[in-house]
Amino acid sequence: MKEKLLINGGKILSGEIEVEASKNAYLPILAGSILCDDNVTFLNAPHFSDIENMCEILKLLNIKVLREGDILTLDLHNKKNEKISHEHTNKLRASIFLLGPLLAVFKQAVISYPGGCNIGTRPIDIHINAFKSLGVKIVERHGYIYANAQNMKAGKVVFSSVSVGATESVMMSAVLLKGKTTLYNVAREPEVKELARFLNALGAKITGAGTEKIEIEGVKKLKGVEFSVCRDRIVAGTHLLLGALLGKDMRILGARREDNEILFNILKESACEIKEDNLGVTVSSCGRSEAYKFIETLPYPNFPTDLQPQLMVFETLANGTCVIKENLFENRFNHVMELVKMGADIFVKDRLAIIKGVEKLYGADVFASDLRAGAGLVIAGLVAEGYSTVHNISYIDRGYERLEEKYARLGADIKRLQE
Repeated sequence: MKEKLLINGGKILSGEIEVEASKNAYLPILAGSILCDDNVTFLNAPHFSDIENMCEILKLLNIKVLREGDILTLDLHNKKNEKISHEHTNKLRASIFLLGPLLAVFKQAVISYPGGCNIGTRPIDIHINAFKSLGVKIVERHGYIYANAQNMKAGKVVFSSVSVGATESVMMSAVLLKGKTTLYNVAREPEVKELARFLNALGAKITGAGTEKIEIEGVKKLKGVEFSVCRDRIVAGTHLLLGALLGKDMRILGARREDNEILFNILKESACEIKEDNLGVTVSSCGRSEAYKFIETLPYPNFPTDLQPQLMVFETLANGTCVIKENLFENRFNHVMELVKMGADIFVKDRLAIIKGVEKLYGADVFASDLRAGAGLVIAGLVAEGYSTVHNISYIDRGYERLEEKYARLGADIKRLQE
């Protein structure tokens, strides 16, 4: 059954909200569990639909999945290799993470091209070329990737461009290879470091995660572990931007400056107050901010593309003009027309969005086109005058857990309804 969010905007928000574990860290970590022949228990698994979809694929591989509240246990003793069809991959871009672990364990894999949010082409050729450089034979036919790793060997991989997914995929594929594999021009995102931390907890030997070079010394076997995944820096950034617009001593538990340094710096120059402590941050709006002149999305440690729609909402209400350049995904301005419906003044040319701040947004029927666009539209609805309805909220459920309940506890007037 399709659902929507009904929002009556303009309410001041106060109280505490906690940041869940990171979706973008959890998905490759769940895939990486395949490398182990034991039980793996996760102590803080959020109820994101993306995580549930990944668990459904793991079940297809004869992995037992047990969830009790936030505790998720995988029994990997009897896992087997299976063809992963479009039925399972079309909902989940992160299904591509299964390729590396399957090749490491079973020496072959058949997987359909991954799906996910419609934010751009996101080609997987970087993954495929990296695997080929280690000796994997790959044939692409009829929408499937057929990979054979019988001759896969440790070696050197130089990525043609920085890719989080390709870095993580190849890192997982090399954990059980005899010898040392070195990856150059790798992604440095915190999620890459978290995957390395998890694999090392299993017994892998990975060094350099978080730098431009990662080294993996192959091991014969991995052991089971209990593990807690880091907080979601994108969820934290979403809450922080909402608090900067509507917060009054709104406390975000688990938010850290080091995860969103550039966002903190942007907000520091705006009209909001941020107090930091060991447990999180407290944010209060101080009225209409001055526009931040220019922001562009780039790989970490620069400003993340996953916070671009939410930041755009913040800038629509700023005093002055802001230019946002989207460097990573060509379709990541799909939310602009929805914001225009609400009274925003935004002009898009190629990968540039020129935002002239307005004093108010007004409630409207809007449609989420992807996960982060949906989060941005929720923020817009909460700050707008009058009622808004946000449709296609299944996108939002991919990476935010019961968002309407958490915002309602802060004082928002927001409800989930059936379409």
